[in-house]
Amino acid sequence: MAQITVTINGRGYPVACSDGEEQRITELGRYIDAKVKGFAQELGQIGEARLLVLTALILADELAEAQEGASGPHGGNGAAREDGKLLTGIENLAMRIEAVAARLEADHI
Repeated sequence: MAQITVTINGRGYPVACSDGEEQRITELGRYIDAKVKGFAQELGQIGEARLLVLTALILADELAEAQEGASGPHGGNGAAREDGKLLTGIENLAMRIEAVAARLEADHI
């Protein structure tokens, strides 16, 4: 099992992944980082936990919309399956981010 560090909002998070998934996880991390940075620019530094929770909620919303689209009239094509794999990866990372955010929030209470 491989372990990489994903940087989100300037902070490194170690992430374990299957061998060969390092590049994919890195790309997903960059996507999440861009979302977090966008919210930080828009809202200011409202706290890391809140930024991560907001990002996780937005990603979950994007995932739900994509799944609804994939189950539509053209949902059986190969592109939809590939999108589904990417969305599953994003969903898994979103759950990890939510767990980190919960721990951070608990530490600040």
